[in-house]
Amino acid sequence: MRRFDYHRAETLEHASRLLAELGDDTFLFNGGTDLLVEIRERLRRVRNVVDIKQIPGLSDITYDETRGLTFGALVTVGRLERLPLVCQRYPNLRAAFASLGSIQVRNRATVVGNICRASPSADTIPPLVADGAFVHIYSRTNMRVVPIAEFFTGPGRTVLAKGEIVTGITVPPAGDTAGKAYIKHGRRKAMELSTVGVAVSLSMEEGVCCDIRIALGAVGATVLRAPQAEAMLRGTRLDASAVRSAADKAMEECTPISNVRASADYRRDMVGVLTGRAIKQALETFA
Repeated sequence: MRRFDYHRAETLEHASRLLAELGDDTFLFNGGTDLLVEIRERLRRVRNVVDIKQIPGLSDITYDETRGLTFGALVTVGRLERLPLVCQRYPNLRAAFASLGSIQVRNRATVVGNICRASPSADTIPPLVADGAFVHIYSRTNMRVVPIAEFFTGPGRTVLAKGEIVTGITVPPAGDTAGKAYIKHGRRKAMELSTVGVAVSLSMEEGVCCDIRIALGAVGATVLRAPQAEAMLRGTRLDASAVRSAADKAMEECTPISNVRASADYRRDMVGVLTGRAIKQALETFA
């Protein structure tokens, strides 16, 4: 492993100042499940590591019916996976958390770390996009809130400027009329990167779809929405014909590539299959 300098930040201001002053080869250390592997395998040039695990407030989880679920940057995937509130109100997030890596990884990795990695195949991103989540960002001169769908600018790239730190994520409240699902497809059932991931969040009223969001993972430079497919389903009763037509439209809206895990054509076909299944699974909430 290459040598690097270790810095422990006591406050957000301290961490932000270190990021701004130490240069481009400076990275935050939180769960470290990606960072330490990349340092060891010499995949990333790292001269400074800033440990934020001692900063107060970043381990908090709160929920209220108006604002929704908010969790800090230090909250692990495993902790949220086991939270009864998540299991009951956010089954899409629960499915994504349970499919991320191994139990050991989930007990170290954080959701904020996973989104800041900005991988198009990340499991946590599609359900957060489908739920309309927001990212809280801190710097010494400003605090801002960004819709998660606007947080990513490309593979491994985000809107974060120098010295900015993601402090947490807020997911809007899940009402009684909400249905949610996330389905991941990979070559294995566990400890596998997503070949395709589809998340659906919808609301129904008197049997009619009031709103729906469809998020597609691993089939574009960033996690994609399928706005045309969504528009086809709003105001309908989501019968088999409507769902099938929307799933076909979602296939047209994605932009997959071919790589060692799957061809572009296969990924596109799986978008159609998984979109239909995810909508059906979300609708089972109302059965």
